[in-house]
Amino acid sequence: MENLCGKSILITGSARRIGRRLAIAAAKNGANIIIHHGHSDEEAASLVREIKQLGGKAKTIKADLSHPEEAAQSLGRIIKDEKELYALVNNAAIFKSMKFSDTTLDEWRLHMDINLSAPFLLTQLFAESIGDRKGRIINILDWRALRPGKDHFPYTISKAALAALTKSSALALAPNISVNGIAFGAILPPSDDGGNEESIINPVPLERWAELKEVEELFIFLLTGPEYITGEIIHLDGGRHLV
Repeated sequence: MENLCGKSILITGSARRIGRRLAIAAAKNGANIIIHHGHSDEEAASLVREIKQLGGKAKTIKADLSHPEEAAQSLGRIIKDEKELYALVNNAAIFKSMKFSDTTLDEWRLHMDINLSAPFLLTQLFAESIGDRKGRIINILDWRALRPGKDHFPYTISKAALAALTKSSALALAPNISVNGIAFGAILPPSDDGGNEESIINPVPLERWAELKEVEELFIFLLTGPEYITGEIIHLDGGRHLV
């Protein structure tokens, strides 16, 4: 198992929700955390304090991923300056319940910019910064990415493309950088109009929400486990993608 002590990890969208838990999990395992956020100043500052109380190190960077080229410039400076940068976690995403017929070109572009273009540009910057050193990339996906349906149309398409980016970049960045994905299912109740809790859980074979401890365990495994794992997308969804 890799030791994360002293290694820096950039996690996009890490001031809130799942990203926050990933940041805390990595910090507990010794990593220095670069907390990216778009508009969550107070939450990001609170997370820095929480990580420091745990004895870890953290700093924040604010960048709007809906403008991926501008955001990449801001984040690129952080990436290039980090001497011990070890991992990139593309977690930030936009998730809107939207049918095919309701998807405008603006909504399509917004989902693609945040969910696909930004991870692509950050992956390029990360690989350039890492050079010949070892590194890891984890892309946060969704069970819908591997089994697309008609709901959440632009979100689903953008995540399916991110799944393809995960596999293609695993090939392109080998042998020094491993690239894997986590496809989540029912982890936290949606913060927007993503459906009520009962409708989310009913189709899940394991008949429950994931425990956040399970999210953290899988995340740390992909950060510290065998380097020989690359190009994999692991479902943490209670079997939702099977039905």
